[in-house]
Amino acid sequence: MKILIIDDNPAVRATLKIVLGNEFGEVVAAGDPRLIPALLGSGTLDAVVLDMNFDSSRLDGSDGLFWLERIKAAGDAPAVVLITAFGDVPLAVEAMKLGAEDFITKPWDNDILIEKLHKAIEKNRRTKTAARSVDNAREIERRDSIRSRMTLTELKLEHIRHVVAQCGGNLTAAAGQLGINRQTLYNMLKKI
Repeated sequence: MKILIIDDNPAVRATLKIVLGNEFGEVVAAGDPRLIPALLGSGTLDAVVLDMNFDSSRLDGSDGLFWLERIKAAGDAPAVVLITAFGDVPLAVEAMKLGAEDFITKPWDNDILIEKLHKAIEKNRRTKTAARSVDNAREIERRDSIRSRMTLTELKLEHIRHVVAQCGGNLTAAAGQLGINRQTLYNMLKKI
């Protein structure tokens, strides 16, 4: 598993890397949240541990909420566990509404943080799986709707295209699978 830590405090980053490094496969840390888009680009992150405050003049968590929204807006977003020394219940509730899987306050208990990260990653994976299932069902429904309006000739040609593609363009193999000879298949393909 790959974890990203975003915290402006070097001591916090170093401590979290040690604590989480023993439990998770790879732990990457950065102090500047503006690096998040580039770090998310690989699409291989399982979770982000995100500090809530990066501007010492504002300790209201708005920085963390801003970056949380950016992370969750990304395709295939990782789980996010927010971490802050200035947290309260309303901030935690707002973070959860914006998609955070969990919230922890500094100073943290290592075992609780690790447990929350495992649960957050699992929850995020279940959510992604459910979303993919819904997307797949919608795509099947869309294709079925299109097919129900096709003529028999259009259905036949669609099937031929599918079999040829499935055979990697090998017309001999496609003809064999369709139960016709290669010349007949070639003649049918000229109609497409």
